[in-house]
Amino acid sequence: MDVALHALNRFGLGARIGERSGMTDPRGWVLDQLRRPPPLLAPDRLAGADPFAALREVRAAQAAGDMAALARARRGMTRIVAAEMEAALTRRLETDAPVLERLVSFWSNHLCVSSAGKVVVTALAGAYEREAIRPHVLGRFEDMVLASASHPAMLTYLDNAQSIGPRSRAAQQRRPGAQRAVRGLNENYARELLELHTLGVDGGYTQQDVQELARVLTGWTVAGLPGRARAGDDNLRFAFEPLLHEPGAKVVLGVRYAEAGIEEGRRAIRDLCRHPATGRFIGHKLVRHFIADEPPQAAVDAVARVFTDTEGDLRATVAALVERTEAWNGVERKFRTPQDWVVAVLRALDAGRAATLPAQLRQLRHPLWSPPAPNGFGDTTREWADPDSLLNRAELARTIARRMPPGFDPRTLLDVVETTAADPLRSVLADARISVDERISLAVAAPAFQWR
Repeated sequence: MDVALHALNRFGLGARIGERSGMTDPRGWVLDQLRRPPPLLAPDRLAGADPFAALREVRAAQAAGDMAALARARRGMTRIVAAEMEAALTRRLETDAPVLERLVSFWSNHLCVSSAGKVVVTALAGAYEREAIRPHVLGRFEDMVLASASHPAMLTYLDNAQSIGPRSRAAQQRRPGAQRAVRGLNENYARELLELHTLGVDGGYTQQDVQELARVLTGWTVAGLPGRARAGDDNLRFAFEPLLHEPGAKVVLGVRYAEAGIEEGRRAIRDLCRHPATGRFIGHKLVRHFIADEPPQAAVDAVARVFTDTEGDLRATVAALVERTEAWNGVERKFRTPQDWVVAVLRALDAGRAATLPAQLRQLRHPLWSPPAPNGFGDTTREWADPDSLLNRAELARTIARRMPPGFDPRTLLDVVETTAADPLRSVLADARISVDERISLAVAAPAFQWR
């Protein structure tokens, strides 16, 4: 096993030609990135991109019934979404800290929102990753979850902004006989917070815990939504609304939370993040992502122990994973997801075209920030190694290869993938009878390039 390639491909986002030759300490290369500040996006990447303003324009045009203005507002929102995607994907293609970018992608998928559907989430998905995920990838897990829980994108995506306590003042103020809106206690976010974000499906919670946690989180809403904005205040932002909050004490997983407004939710989320089941769940998911689809139990236990002992210190948790021998034994391998694969191809070819990547990712059935369900996209072989997916990769490989400038030597691609001396890819890449673009496409669509 080439340890440098292993570090670049397994922990990073794909090796660049010539990169491994300068790497003297692959494990240190990974660990050094965990000592850096969180990878924030440069402001110039998003100059003029204001998703909140775009949403205001859409809502104003809808309220006025002005179809021409609505079309202009929607085009403006489309440009902002495109700018967000281009900024995030450019960072993956250009970064010299690819381990950190992989962590951003991992946690963004773990605490995912989906831009497919609700217009608010479509507009805010990029801002959500920038504001709720990026700043916390090397911090404490509970801070990331709290940032996620209070972001307008998550509150809208999983409907907590619509949740009303059954005994809240808002519920009691409904006039008898008045037409009642179909709103009440919404359990969606509470359920996913337990099942997908913290404890895991086998974490020991009950339906009663889901309902109680949903009551704890009533009042966590979004100011500025249609029908909620006060005069002169139509900015979408997190707000705690006491009128919507369920009064009285609640009990979640045997812990009693006295009535305390917004602090009830903060306390409950912190307790969930520090629960031993959360450590086991996060440990399993991290080891599965970085080491193997069937994660070695000893590695899971070790990573989970560090997570729990440090109260969710993500820097320490990932460092513990990197130090595991299972992460470097060369026995296990991970099949590249479509996003992983196309980013690795463009990094290897130094052919970054982030503006075209969103369309290519849709072609590969792995669009940015658009998982089909709240559990995010899977990252195991069985989810991405089907014939249709591989055919899509082969077709896209040809498209990318045809765009390469003259003079590129296909044999240099052997510097970014590990092959044996008997691998036929070596002779194919050296065969001048085959056109350059065909040799490039064959290389990046070959089995060796599908794994990290």
